[in-house]
Formats: sequence, C-alpha cells, structure tokens
Amino acid sequence: MRLAALLLALPLLAEGYHAAPPAIRKVLDAPLPPSALVSPARDKVLLVNREAYPSIAVISEPLVKLAGVRVNPRSNAERSYTFYYVAYTLKDLGTGTEVKVDLPPGARAGMPSWNPSGTRFAFTRETATAVELWLGEAATGAVRRVDGLRLNPALGGAFTWMPGGEALLVKAVPENRGPAPDPGAKAPEPRIQSTTGLVVASSTYETRDVLKTPVDMDLFDHYTTSQLQVVPAAGGPARPVGRPGVIELAGPSPDGARLLVSRLHRPYSVIRDCSRFPRDVEVWDLQGRVLETVASLPLAEQVPIHGVPVGRRHFAWIPTEPATLTWVEALDGGNPAAKAEFRDRVLAEAPGAAPVELARTRARFAGLAWLVDGRRALLSDYDEDLHWTRTWILERRGGTKLLWDLSSDERYRAPGSPVYRALPSGHPVIQVVDGAIHLQGAGASPDGDRPFLDRLDLATLRTERLFRCDRVSFERFLTWLDVKAGRFLTQRESPTDYPNLQVRTLGRRVKAAEGEAAFASASAPCTRFANPVPELAAIRKRLVKYKRADGVDLSFTLYLPPGAKPGTPLPTILWAYPLDYAAAGAAGQVSGSDQRFTWISGASAVFLALQGYAVLMDAAMPVVGDPKTAYDTFLEQDEASAKAAIDKAVELGWTDRNRVGVAGHSHGALMTANFMAHSELFRAGVARSGAYNHTIRPFGFQNERRTLWQARDTYLKISPLWNADKVKKPLLLIHGEMDQNPGTVPYQTERLFEALRGLGATARVVMLPFESHGYQARESVEHTLWETVDWFDRHVKNAK
Repeated sequence: MRLAALLLALPLLAEGYHAAPPAIRKVLDAPLPPSALVSPARDKVLLVNREAYPSIAVISEPLVKLAGVRVNPRSNAERSYTFYYVAYTLKDLGTGTEVKVDLPPGARAGMPSWNPSGTRFAFTRETATAVELWLGEAATGAVRRVDGLRLNPALGGAFTWMPGGEALLVKAVPENRGPAPDPGAKAPEPRIQSTTGLVVASSTYETRDVLKTPVDMDLFDHYTTSQLQVVPAAGGPARPVGRPGVIELAGPSPDGARLLVSRLHRPYSVIRDCSRFPRDVEVWDLQGRVLETVASLPLAEQVPIHGVPVGRRHFAWIPTEPATLTWVEALDGGNPAAKAEFRDRVLAEAPGAAPVELARTRARFAGLAWLVDGRRALLSDYDEDLHWTRTWILERRGGTKLLWDLSSDERYRAPGSPVYRALPSGHPVIQVVDGAIHLQGAGASPDGDRPFLDRLDLATLRTERLFRCDRVSFERFLTWLDVKAGRFLTQRESPTDYPNLQVRTLGRRVKAAEGEAAFASASAPCTRFANPVPELAAIRKRLVKYKRADGVDLSFTLYLPPGAKPGTPLPTILWAYPLDYAAAGAAGQVSGSDQRFTWISGASAVFLALQGYAVLMDAAMPVVGDPKTAYDTFLEQDEASAKAAIDKAVELGWTDRNRVGVAGHSHGALMTANFMAHSELFRAGVARSGAYNHTIRPFGFQNERRTLWQARDTYLKISPLWNADKVKKPLLLIHGEMDQNPGTVPYQTERLFEALRGLGATARVVMLPFESHGYQARESVEHTLWETVDWFDRHVKNAK
C-alpha cells in the first residue's frame, strides 16, 4: 500500500474548519442579488436581501426532530433549513424613490408578504426566544412589532392575510403552554411493532425523523400545537379563534367568513412522518365553531410507492366564490399499479349543498387553477410511468377542452405557466384579458433558455408571442405593471451585466420569425445594482452540445478560468446529476443558458474555475428507458454520457484527458462513487451527501419504483458499498451529520468509508456538524470548498 493511502486510511483527529482560497472567499463575502416582491397594487416593489451564509453558531442552535418536523425549542422556529433576510428596500415604481426599511438590529427576518391591496406588508422576526410578527406600511416603510404574540411556524404557514387585508390569521404558541415534556421523566419501555400480513410497500422517503417513543409524541404535540388568532393590522388586541390544536393548515374563505382548518391527531405513527398522521379537515366560523367536518382521514401508514392515500385530499377554496371547497379523491385505491379507467375525481361543495363532481382524470390529478371569471379552470393530470402531462380547460357547467398534451420531459415545446393575479380576498386567479390568458416560460431551445411571455386566446387556443429574450442576455418576465398599457417588469442579466430589474413596454406589431416576439418592446432600467465581484466577469463560459455514442444529444456549460489560453489543456472537473427520461428525444434537450451572469454561491463546483480548472457544469447524464426498468442500465448510460462529455472537451482543446475529476451531490454522489468503482475516465471523485447502499432503502430510490426483492441485481449492481472492492481511484466523501433526507442518511457515507478504509482504498470522509442535506453555514461551505480544491489539486491537477 502506498504511504499516502496508508495515512489516509488511519483515523483522523479533528482538524477544524479550513478557510477557502482567497479568490473564493471574496465571492462568498459578497452580498447575494436581492429578490423583488411587487405589490399587488403594482406601484411599489420590496427588494429583499437574504443573508448569504448563516454562521455555524446559528446552525448549531438546539433543535428537536419530530416526524419530519425540526424545531428550535427556544423559539419554536421551524429548522429544516435556515434562511434569514437582513435588509428590505421599498422602491416606488413611479418615482423611483427608495426607502430603506428600518429592520431591528440583527434581525432574523422572514420573507415579507404583501396584503391584497398592497398597503401593508407583514414578516416574521426570529429572536432567541420567539418568532415575532411585524407589520410594515407601504406608504412610509415604517415597521412595528405586534406585541404579546409568539408565532408557531413549526408546521408551516405561521400567518396569512385575511380577505381585505385589514387583519391577519396567525398560528400562535398557546399562552401558558408550560415547559416541554422531559424525555428522561418516563421510564424506558420496549418498542413494539407488528404487521397484519398486508403487502403494501411504502416509499423510503416517508421516514424522516420518525417518532420513536411516547415522549416523542408528547414533544410533537407540545411544539406543534397552535392557537389560531385574528390580528388587526391597524393595531388592537388579537382575538383567539377556537381552541388550540395541532393545526397543520388554516386558510380563510374568499368571503372571509369561514376558515378551512386541518388538524392532526393521534394515533401517531412510529414508522412514517407527520404527512401520514390522522387528520380532521373542518370548516370553522370566525368564532372557532365547527360548521362542517369535510374529512376525517385515518392514519395512512401503507400508501403504495408513488401512490396517494385513500379519501379526500388537496382541499382548496374556489377563489371566485364566497366559500366553495374543492378536493380530490382517488378512484384506484391510491395505487398506481391497480388497473383503473380513471385515477382521480375532482369535487366541489358549496355551503349547505351536496358535493358535485367536476371532472375525472385518467392519470393522477396534478393541479386545478381557476380563471378570474370563476366559470373555468385549468385541470391537469400526470402519468408518472410515461412522464406525460395533460391540461384541459374545465367548464363549471360541464365539459372539458384539451389544451396541452405532451411529455413532462419536453422542454422545447413546454407552453409555460399561467400568469396570476390576486383578488381583493388575496386568493390567486389566472388573469384573463380580452378573452386570453398570459403564459410565461423558460423558453428552452437548442441554443439555451430564452424566456418568453405569450398570449393564449381561450376561444381559438392560438398563442401569440408578446416577448422573447434576445440571444445575448437572459431576461425573464416577473409581473404585469399595467396589462392594458403593455407594461411589465422583467429581470435582465448577461455574462457581463449584473441582474437588474427592467420596465418593459410593448410596442408595434412586427414581422417575426417562428418562435420570436410578434411585437417590438422598449425597456428602461428600474434598478442599477453594481457587480460586487468584478473578477467573476473574467470567467468565460459557453454552452457546448455533443452526442452520446448511441445518438442521444447531450450538453454541458463549459466554465474556463481567468486567463485560460486556447491550446493549453487544463485539469477538468465534471459535475453532473443523473436524470431519468422515458424518451431519448427529451433527454437530449438543452436546459439553462450561457447568457446569464456568472454568479457563484454555496459550494458550487464553478468555484473551481477560480482555481485553474475547466469545469463541465451540469453535464447531461440521462438515464433513458422504460421508467420501470431504466435503472438496469444506470452504470452503462452514465459511463457513455461521461465519455462523450470528456471527448468533446478534449476535442475543444480545453481538457487534459489524463487529469479529469468528477463530483456530484445526492444522486450525483451515487454516480460519482460508481465511477470510482467502474470507470477509468476519472482520476478522483468528490461525492457529497449520497446514498451508497440501496439495500438499506429497499422500497425505492430516486425514480426506481421496484423494491429490492423485485430488482435485487439492479439494487446491488449500482450500490457502491457492494462494489467497494473495485474502488481504485481516490474518493472524498462529504455529508451533513443531520441529513434530513431519508434516502441519504449519514450512515450511508460512514459505512462506505469504513468499507474503503478496510479495503485499503484512498479515501477521506468529512462529516459536517449540524448540516442537513444541503450545507448552509459559512464555515461548512468554506470547508467543503477547501476540501474539494485540496483533493482535486492533489489527485487531479498535480497527479503524476
């Protein structure tokens, strides 16, 4: 065994966090581009800046893990991931004036939410002991705290605006809640489970942080129990609504007189997360009296893989009616393997009336979006086996008209998504203007994404392109400012231009080639944010297209380091994430754009371009075939795709074939580890937060529908742990110690490293404390980048 391998095989002492190289640190220090939230009145926009990377001190604050819910016990804040906003700027779209909102010092603010009229906005602020509710005035930008109120966001949706926008419905921590149950107060008891002989396998991904003991159940009740309250926006005391409960969802009806409330209750599961717990779905009045129990849904522990629970689901108000509910019911027992003419049906129920069936879908229900007239809606279904989606125009008085019928993998023909607007009640509807709706989309094309805005005539179903991004920038529609005047807001960027807002106005009709805009348009800048890291402009990039040996079209985005010289092959890193496709044609379609500004964040592999590497980013790694059996050829297809990418990069003169590394995250980590065992294409690999032994997730992974016992050979063939003796290339494994994804538990990485160490492979493992599936803390991000650069420098760039 070589000395380096021997040293790496020895147990490592704690080394502490390492700082990223200076060029990378400069980018990490820069503020993130702000997000824009346009007021429903279309007169103002909130520009909100998110903290780029919270510190490890924040990430390491206490949390309890309860059935898929992670809660900070001090503040009751939800803790799956930590995102804070640290600055708001209120910009007047008419005058251009800006007001910096005076947030409290050190504010851990949430994403703000406009009221339906655009006169106020609300946001949360997390302190050491509570999640507070704050309100802001659109006219002045002044903000104030709602005193005496502690929100409970543990199950999401801590507040929502009431219709009219003069009050909010909140989920609050009950007064006098008392201390949390003490896990050590009860004597230990045996944990007992049994089966009934029913053969119904449930998905691996329903086992997040499951409850294990009676005390866990008491803790779940303690941290998720909320008291609904109505809070006047102008000030005054909050008014309790009903009694406290484990309230998962609470939303007002469009007339503001009723509430749709979903309450979880016992018996809780010890094998499934809270999404499968029993629940009562009720309609309350504003005093908290139950007017109707819409559904009493039992514990759903045995839901088929890729199936749905039996009973009513997907509850929603029809936004254009006072208080009419819709829901969906499975007609196939929720089992996608069962033969059925129709999978689902959609029903509606007005107060005091019997339920009425609106439609049936032959594939699984995928969405219902109402038009502003209330007479029509867009109804969608989705066939997971075929990767196929259809959308109809549903008429309330009866009947449907097919609108779209295409593969969900189809990018070039994707029609886009409807443009919505909020009613005075705050409920969203699809905007209809002169008998037409508007559609916005990514505009995927063989040359990359070119976002568009279309007009779809509902009578003729013909579309007309109003706007399409040009070929030298990336500009996307955000919202209409004045639809009659043809004014809308976009965000524009280019390889040299930092993202900024533009006000664009449609002009005269022009003669246009197929797919291009049929109208001219002019734009004026709305914001003028400067590039905080000019060095990023020195990274060159281009979209590269090529073919796999079997004829499948592929692509990657090539990033070149500053000063790279043509004809000088570089050490190269390939970053990829395998995706499965039912058809080869869809697999080869290009996604993304090389006309976007080069902004790097997180632990992105693009950072390696600042360290002298060519980076083949998002190299297409399609797994093509029948979704039921596609993973039988996972290894072979990945190898063919990787070879085609490297061959193309070598042909272009940028890649040294003898110095290529590979990296990936999650499913990409599985790909990377398999390359180390089965491929001669790469010198080394970095696998982050992956799963390497499919026998410990035997009821499906990624889009594999078969169980271990139905596809034993495939499960073992693509499990790197079972092939660890074949790993001959250096492999760096990185994982968050608190990964919440049931498919990629940290145990997976620990066991693979133990196998590699025992077999004498060159390997290193880094377990990041307090991190989940993605890495957030500044210290974690920097250390991940340091480890990655160091590993590839030693085993790729400077390898003999």
